[in-house]
Amino acid sequence: MWVELMDVQNAYIAETWRELFAAEALKVLVVPLREPWTEAGDLEPRKLYVPHGKLHVAKEILRKI
Repeated sequence: MWVELMDVQNAYIAETWRELFAAEALKVLVVPLREPWTEAGDLEPRKLYVPHGKLHVAKEILRKI
């Protein structure tokens, strides 16, 4: 199960966060905030999700930054 970690402003920021968490061996799911049948552009906001059991790890990484 995935839990929401944060909202970000666009795809570029989402990919930056995903790469940062990947460097710490943490998977991140990036989901556009648009309807599922429409294609999201690069400037559309995104939500970042992490596995439920790893939320405390993600928060600790954010605290270190």
